[in-house]
Amino acid sequence: MDSIYRSPNGFLSALSADDFELIRPHLRTVDMVQESVLIGVGETLKRAYMPHRGVISLVVNMTKGEHVQVAMIGRDSIFGSFSAIGDAIAFNSAIVLVAGPASTIDLDRLRAAADQSVTLRSLLARHGLAVYVQVQQTAGCNAAHTVESRFARCLLQTHDFSQGCKLVLTQESMAQMIGARRNSVSLVASTLQQANVIQYSRGHIEITDFDGLSKAACECYASVKTQYERLVRPRRVAEEQPRGRAG
Repeated sequence: MDSIYRSPNGFLSALSADDFELIRPHLRTVDMVQESVLIGVGETLKRAYMPHRGVISLVVNMTKGEHVQVAMIGRDSIFGSFSAIGDAIAFNSAIVLVAGPASTIDLDRLRAAADQSVTLRSLLARHGLAVYVQVQQTAGCNAAHTVESRFARCLLQTHDFSQGCKLVLTQESMAQMIGARRNSVSLVASTLQQANVIQYSRGHIEITDFDGLSKAACECYASVKTQYERLVRPRRVAEEQPRGRAG
């Protein structure tokens, strides 16, 4: 059966009607507050989050105090996909990068639903793989590409995941996004503003020239977007695998 539910979140809207009904009674809506920590390293994840507009940043904490973003999860996906079908212990912190509403569900409820449906487990795995793709690409990007191109990439991704041309981001969060110092953020933001690609003032960023920002971004933006299109865009999951009890 096709999905009859159209959520602002891509994961939920991609569910078949049967799979959605497995989790529907347990969903609730919350407001994610910017810079709030959803989980820290080594903690056990209790809830999964499916943003409607906000963005969740997955951050690695280094021993000397540095914090580096390795992936983002926004309105197309779900935070907690792999935890629902595997280990729920966090390997990194999850911090709200962009505030906004999200659907949320107890992880135990989501895991129980996934145990009942092969197609739900398959979709969770696809979303988990999409995050893994980001992590791999980010590692290569931070090692090989300039601060300016990384900054452009992250702005484009944040826009895609939140569907907002106007972003409110602290210098600290932007530094984490690109794995650089805060003064580097100011320099590259100023350069892009002088090129009339963005408007930037005290953490308020408006993308004014998407073509220009895309040209400034590295190849990683297109690579991740291509994999996202393949893995997590709404689709009829039921056509790929027969329904049935997992396991």
